[in-house]
Amino acid sequence: MSESNAVWPYPRLIAHRGAGRLAPENTLAAVRAGARHGFAMVEYDVKLSKDGVAILLHDDRLERTSNGQGCAADKTLKELARLDFGAWHSKAYAGEPAATLYAVAAFTLANGMASNIEIKPHPGTDAETGAEVARLARQLWSGASVPPLLSSFSETALQAARDAAHDLPRALLIEGDPPRDWQSRLDRLGCIGLNMDHRHATRQTIGKVRAAGYKIAIFTVNDRRRAQELLDWGCDAIFTDEIAAMAPGSFP
Repeated sequence: MSESNAVWPYPRLIAHRGAGRLAPENTLAAVRAGARHGFAMVEYDVKLSKDGVAILLHDDRLERTSNGQGCAADKTLKELARLDFGAWHSKAYAGEPAATLYAVAAFTLANGMASNIEIKPHPGTDAETGAEVARLARQLWSGASVPPLLSSFSETALQAARDAAHDLPRALLIEGDPPRDWQSRLDRLGCIGLNMDHRHATRQTIGKVRAAGYKIAIFTVNDRRRAQELLDWGCDAIFTDEIAAMAPGSFP
């Protein structure tokens, strides 16, 4: 079987950054909230700390989602552990620590949840981050019935992930319309699918990707009618921030 015709063992609805807007993004608390709302799969961003530990964080800087300052790449895990990654969201989450991939893997595996790990390198660390996250994911999910899906906007990171853990499934993230050579890029990177912005997703695009034997997941869909439309068009999954309004089981 070619990689482009690989099986898609994932659910149709995926909680974005753990729990969307309901909890502080990319924290263990968010992943737990996603689970409480019935989601069987969560997406989260992973990059490396200064000392090479895989942590959950979207931005390169710390200001938006913690009480820290500066670039996360300049902080060791010990330094990040002193910061509060929850109070920015609400008082209920004050004191939430930085989440490691180790912790999230333990929770999701224990609770039967699938993961989409978005590799989110700090500038200039694409290959290093892609390789390390892939190696760690292969180790942490060894023997799991459903492997994590590795995705990234960085083709360099995905290539490094492929070299480090060829057996883990990968998806290429794109921001705008699919480039003309999207299929050759997926082939070169050994990807099973394409993850794209719903604002650029059309019935025709979804049909082309599916007809070529690839999977397609759409982000970030927060309107029920739009979500149903995309699913009716044949997309394999959608990512959502509205985990309460668009909980699994609420779609036909």
